[in-house]
Amino acid sequence: MTKQKGVDKNLQNVAKDFEASPVNSHQAQQDQQQVNDHRHEDALNHEEN
Repeated sequence: MTKQKGVDKNLQNVAKDFEASPVNSHQAQQDQQQVNDHRHEDALNHEEN
């Protein structure tokens, strides 16, 4: 196994997501929708024809 040279970017993003606490349900829904939009866009970019 190789040694990690720096901080894991995925873990940084997960930690950042845990730090963000929505003020109300509308903000929570908006945050979740943004995550869903990014996943959908990523899936479209990786589609094979």
